[in-house]
Amino acid sequence: MKKLFNNAVAFFVILIIALVVIPLPTQLLDVMFILNITLSLMVLLLTMYVHTALDFSVFPSILLIATLFRLALNISSTRQILTNNGYGGEVIKTFGSFVLQGNIVVGFIVFLIIVLVNFLVITKGAERVSEVAARFRLDAMPGKQMAIDADLNSGLIDEKQARERRADVQREAEFYGAMDGASKFVKGDAIMAIVVTFINLIAGIIIGMVQGGKSFDEVLNIYTIASVGDGLVSQVPALLISTATGMIVTRAASNSTLGKDVAGQFVSQPIVIIIAGFALLAMCLIPGMPILQVLVLSGLMLALGFTILRRHKAEELQLAPAAGEAAGSAAENEVEYYKNIDNIYNLLPLDAIEMDFGYSLIPLVDERSGSSFIERLVMFRKQFAIEMGMVVPAVRLRDSASLNPNQYVIKIKGEEVARGEILMDYYLALDPGNLTGEIDGIDTIEPAYGIPSKWITPDKKDLAEIYGYTVIDPLSVVITHLSETVRKHACELLSRQDVSQILENLKKYNEPLVNDVVPGIISQANLQKVLCCLLKEGVPIRDMETILETISNHATVHDPEMLTEYVRQALRRTITRQWSEGGKIRVITLDSEVEKTIINSITKNEHGTYLALDPQMTQKIITKLSECIANVKDVISTPIILTSPVVRLYFSKLLQQFYPKAVVLSFNELENNVQIQAVANIAVD
Repeated sequence: MKKLFNNAVAFFVILIIALVVIPLPTQLLDVMFILNITLSLMVLLLTMYVHTALDFSVFPSILLIATLFRLALNISSTRQILTNNGYGGEVIKTFGSFVLQGNIVVGFIVFLIIVLVNFLVITKGAERVSEVAARFRLDAMPGKQMAIDADLNSGLIDEKQARERRADVQREAEFYGAMDGASKFVKGDAIMAIVVTFINLIAGIIIGMVQGGKSFDEVLNIYTIASVGDGLVSQVPALLISTATGMIVTRAASNSTLGKDVAGQFVSQPIVIIIAGFALLAMCLIPGMPILQVLVLSGLMLALGFTILRRHKAEELQLAPAAGEAAGSAAENEVEYYKNIDNIYNLLPLDAIEMDFGYSLIPLVDERSGSSFIERLVMFRKQFAIEMGMVVPAVRLRDSASLNPNQYVIKIKGEEVARGEILMDYYLALDPGNLTGEIDGIDTIEPAYGIPSKWITPDKKDLAEIYGYTVIDPLSVVITHLSETVRKHACELLSRQDVSQILENLKKYNEPLVNDVVPGIISQANLQKVLCCLLKEGVPIRDMETILETISNHATVHDPEMLTEYVRQALRRTITRQWSEGGKIRVITLDSEVEKTIINSITKNEHGTYLALDPQMTQKIITKLSECIANVKDVISTPIILTSPVVRLYFSKLLQQFYPKAVVLSFNELENNVQIQAVANIAVD
């Protein structure tokens, strides 16, 4: 049975082609006409009940099959009409008689109006919308792909989700491209229906008068009914299919069916229904208006509007007392609760990560409002653990009356480290630097990367993507900002408890290594320092086996910073992959004289070693570095400075206060097979 259904479409297409050649008896032709109308109605209903156009992705193929089916039936019915004295079956006769109603001229005019409405209004409009939608979707593909890549790189989605979203973008472009071509079938079908109708009428009159010997009046009456009936049984399905075409290409992004969207959005504004009712009531003042009909419709609209308005107010009143009672009881319970001094101590611990939101942004993170903030946060935590080997702590979410309605704040251990502002009903359009056009919007700066951007309205989203903007929704802006803030402060978030948990997890796979190194060779405190030093410069700590083995191999070294340098060299494969691209890495190098100056300025005391560089020399090096970075900013987005192993640690510390985003690597931290391209050299005269 399943195989039969799988091959049903192929059999049906073959049957359609056979109908063009094989004459059908009128009884079977009636069945085919009824089947055609039923299938067209099902297609129209499907376009209204799907959530998105991709849920009915076979529509272009269905459109072609339905058009071929109607044309084949047209040919079969024309054969019957012209060879059977104007009789093409009961369906054709019934449609023709119903429309003509005994008046050939009026009936034929009504038929022509139906045909022209289908051709000039619905079919023409659907064709135009298909063309525009196809062009916009194809032009927007690069921007959508960039947005997916940005979400993947920031950890908001994983590789599987990225592949699915890329596939959806590709399917969407292919669907609208196919719809652009398929809409031409609808247009051609409407033209052909007019042509066939006139052929039936003119050829029928000639055949009836020449071969049948009937009078002109008799022939005109017989063949007009047959022609109009035949045209209608073709035009009714064609009208349904044309409407379905327009319906599916005009569907906007939605999470529901068309009926639910229309009902929900109209009911959400009862004041509009009330105003329309009063406007309709005012039409009674126009002389000659049918007062009864106007009053009935006006009364229905006013009753509906006031009923919905009362329901909304009742819902608000139900929520208000509940909130007041909860607030009052909470205040009383709070006093009783804090009479116990032990409960006050519970207020002292700080959350590792907090986010405070203005009241306008609460729906952005509230799951009850349909927000996916928590899901996105979970996916970021998973991605960060895979990339960096560290689990991001739980994020405490709060609303704050002290913030502006559209602002949010990110805190690390109770202190603010980042702040941003979001416009809820807008999209953020980022300027990647290669725009083909400008779009109107509210100028701003993207909070995570500092990229010039614009807040744009949803109706400008497609146009912005065509111009080359990377368009991001407000939730993605917040998640991206949070993810970059966590990456920047990861070294502060790694606690002693996290280190202990990492070691316990490693014991499941290599318990002897953990027992041998911690705490025999290095204490958990110093191990935490080593891991924090790695995270501070963006080096993943996932390969804990290599880290512990390296520490074990340098058991005589007790300085955490020097141990970190040895660990970095052991992790050179990871560092090379992280900063190279296509087997190449573009770097800024240090002149040998500058390195000698730095080495000669290294001072050692009982607390360790530090760099005691002359302030004037420091200023010269930083000035030269600034010039080099400015000259190569189009070549490398993140400055990478390559030094000798001895200099790397001290030069990295020097740059942290001037260029915290700069990366300092040593030759020993790169794989031998990577090609090093020096794009600039820091030399001081």
